[in-house]
Amino acid sequence: MSEYNFRAIEKKWQERWEQSRLFNAEVDTEKPKFYSLDMFPYPSGAGLHVGHPLGYIASDIVTRYKRLKGFNVLHPMGYDSFGLPAEQYAIQTGQHPAITTEQNIRRYTEQLKNIGFAFDWEKEVRTSDPGYYRWTQWIFMQLFNSYYDLDADKALSIDHLISIFEKEGSSGLRAVCDEDPTDFSAEDWHNFPEAERQKILLQYRLTFLAETTVNWCAALGTVLSNDEVKDGFSERGGHPVERKRMMQWSMRITAYAERLLNGLDKLDWPEPVKEMQRNWIGRSVGAEMVFDVVGQAGKIKVFTTRIDTIYGVTYLALAPEHELVGQLITGEQREEANSYVLQARNRSERDRMSDVKTISGAFTGSYAINPFNGEQIPIWIADYVLAGYGTGAVMAVPAHDERDYNFARHFDLEIRQVIEGSMENGSFPGKGGTIINSGFISGMEMQAAMDKAIAFLEEQGIGKGKVQYKMRDAIFTRQRYWGEPLPVYFREGLPYLVAEEDLPLRLPEVDKYLPTDDGAPPLGRAKNWTYTTTEGTFPLEMSTMPGWAGSSWYFFRYMDARNPKSFVSPGAAAYWGAVDLYIGGAEHATGHLLYSRFWTKFLYDRGMVPIDEPFQKMINQGMIQGRSNFVYRKKGTNTFISHGLIKDHEVIPMHVDVNIVHNDQLDLNAFKNWRPDLADAKFVLEDDKYVCGAEVEKMSKSKYNVVNPDDVIERYGADTLRLYEMFLGPLEQFKPWNTNGIDGVFKFLKKLWRLFYDQNGNWQVTDKQAPREAYKALHKTIQKVEEDIERHSFNTSVSSFMICVNELSALKCNQREILEPLLVILSPYAPHIAEELWEKMGHEQSIIHESYPRAETQYLTEESHEYPVSINGKMRAKINLSLSLSKAEIEAAALQHEDLQKWIDGKTPRKVIVVPGKIVNIVL
Repeated sequence: MSEYNFRAIEKKWQERWEQSRLFNAEVDTEKPKFYSLDMFPYPSGAGLHVGHPLGYIASDIVTRYKRLKGFNVLHPMGYDSFGLPAEQYAIQTGQHPAITTEQNIRRYTEQLKNIGFAFDWEKEVRTSDPGYYRWTQWIFMQLFNSYYDLDADKALSIDHLISIFEKEGSSGLRAVCDEDPTDFSAEDWHNFPEAERQKILLQYRLTFLAETTVNWCAALGTVLSNDEVKDGFSERGGHPVERKRMMQWSMRITAYAERLLNGLDKLDWPEPVKEMQRNWIGRSVGAEMVFDVVGQAGKIKVFTTRIDTIYGVTYLALAPEHELVGQLITGEQREEANSYVLQARNRSERDRMSDVKTISGAFTGSYAINPFNGEQIPIWIADYVLAGYGTGAVMAVPAHDERDYNFARHFDLEIRQVIEGSMENGSFPGKGGTIINSGFISGMEMQAAMDKAIAFLEEQGIGKGKVQYKMRDAIFTRQRYWGEPLPVYFREGLPYLVAEEDLPLRLPEVDKYLPTDDGAPPLGRAKNWTYTTTEGTFPLEMSTMPGWAGSSWYFFRYMDARNPKSFVSPGAAAYWGAVDLYIGGAEHATGHLLYSRFWTKFLYDRGMVPIDEPFQKMINQGMIQGRSNFVYRKKGTNTFISHGLIKDHEVIPMHVDVNIVHNDQLDLNAFKNWRPDLADAKFVLEDDKYVCGAEVEKMSKSKYNVVNPDDVIERYGADTLRLYEMFLGPLEQFKPWNTNGIDGVFKFLKKLWRLFYDQNGNWQVTDKQAPREAYKALHKTIQKVEEDIERHSFNTSVSSFMICVNELSALKCNQREILEPLLVILSPYAPHIAEELWEKMGHEQSIIHESYPRAETQYLTEESHEYPVSINGKMRAKINLSLSLSKAEIEAAALQHEDLQKWIDGKTPRKVIVVPGKIVNIVL
């Protein structure tokens, strides 16, 4: 094969890699391990566009490089295949979501294989495969059978908790649980009926059933997360969303809040991602206290980080969803307050948190009593207070909090400045009247004032010091069909687990993928969705798990993907350990990444895995943006004006398919065939061609700027695609896709090919000695590429390859001792062409079995330097001199150089400045 026939080469090597199982990884304790992972992709029907493989190419380069460095590499791929899009399509067409999911996976796999990734496809997993989700269900069962012991600071078996109850009751127990757990003695526990014991245990289980405020979308028939709601409507479909109380399964991720926060310090992650998690966890140190309500038995619990401002409180503000709102609203306020509550409840918490301009609220008509001074203060409802954060109630100190201040100003409420104590500074202008603290905390520093106030709360039995987290327990159910069934049945209204031997609990067949007529989830349509035990037959849970369930542990399954006895064997988990390199998007910071850390810490607590953090190093790849092209229709006609001529016409710009544009030049025939209304299009050309306009935008079908990698591979090859995506710029940055630049990379590969074959197609590699200049070009590239890969700077490596091949081409280098190492270091980037030429060199084994060459110092040290010589500050010549010369020898050589004599013109220099290895400056 004398020509660079990339189509035949790439197909050949992709088939050979698959047949030889070259990239399959097994535990090998004789080798160091390297675990590289790409974020779990969802297989959409649209397939991949050129932006998707960016991170995959980077991780593939690293894994191929690590193999060359002697590592045993695990580099798997699989699919997060449960999800809303497949179900929505099933609802619209009646086709089972498993069918479309399988089609999408087949398409994704084909595309990924065409790019030549070194994935271990035998370890592929899919979250929708019953063989996989049986272990997701199993992990759920372990969470159900665990509680968080605060003294041990970890999760323990629920059996351990039961043994405590049997011996001591609940007295003195320090465990994460519901707000107001049941108090009982050991004798009480023994006397409780089974149902009462199960209710108590639900107060402690790490996954539990409770009434929760959720975002309910009736049109989609499911609960949505805050991120799926915008301005009261679902992001998918734009359907109305309301906030309502529903019975839901949740997980006590809050039990792990402190460990999740502290664990960030030991992770090599991008700082913005770690900061997002810190803010999401939201640790606050303060006090929790109780306000009595005038004339009512109800008490309002408030958390504050500034209890020392208690004398500046002028009102209480409650979230619209607060459980006491209904009983606090008095008759004369009822119509206005109820109307406001209904409107405010339907705004998502995300919208309410981000909206700092809209001020809305309503007075309940009730008053609370400040426990420090007995003063009566009004109770308001305000949507800037969130039900899920803290207690859902705020003690408002308008002079010293911006949102309290804006609310008080809007509704003409009293504003008091605390001028003694700790709040003299940091107040807002125009704060109104002032109040001097009583001697109770007057004149103290902030911390001392807070400590004294907390001590008073605890002495009076009306509050306590507390660490509060903004993060809430994670809702774990969706009222959907296409998700993992929960392995739970109900007996006398209480949840019980199915037997482990009955896993997986498979999705049943249903006639439609919609809720039932009475509002039950789609699983309620199954003919016999029940579970039979020795006690009888009972209904199964009809909700399914959320999308994040299967993706919270998939990295463990890859280690031991076909194990039928456990989700991962101890040996595999111990060997592969944490993921060494994880590449994916920053958008998952407070979802997938947080839940994965939570589940890993839980599995670690229960002794099921040896690590408590799943991903040691993470890189967030940037987005490849689209480069849109435009044509310009002359107004009122079907004539299109070339870009350089539009100033002379009144035109309407129109997006055009970038796939019929090359180097900004429009393919006129393809344009006419693109749409029926363009068949008779006419063109006003410049220099006999139609030049399109261009703009960088997000890749989108609506902008016709989506580039399919299949098209690029068909035209240029996978190696060109791989090199070009890396060449576009630093991995972490956003950069535009510009097909105009891909020709240069393709020409580079053809130039590389010409080092091995002459212009007549004859093999020209020789065993002769190479010149020193060729060794220098090679070894500086070996060093640079190794440094680049180690710091994940892939774009500069591509530049180094190009420079090296240019230098070797200029030297007419065709020596084996230069070209073999060059292929080895190039192979992670362009594996197909490297394998082909490696085989042509006479090697029987894949290039992947080679060792990465060492950069030899003798070729990295320059022997001479080209000195720029300036005369009176202007550079007049360059002279090449040995680096072994002394300053005097360099000066003499410069003054005697024939090209400089005419500028010196016989004059005696006043000064000659010599910087060895840098410059020479002559001052006349």
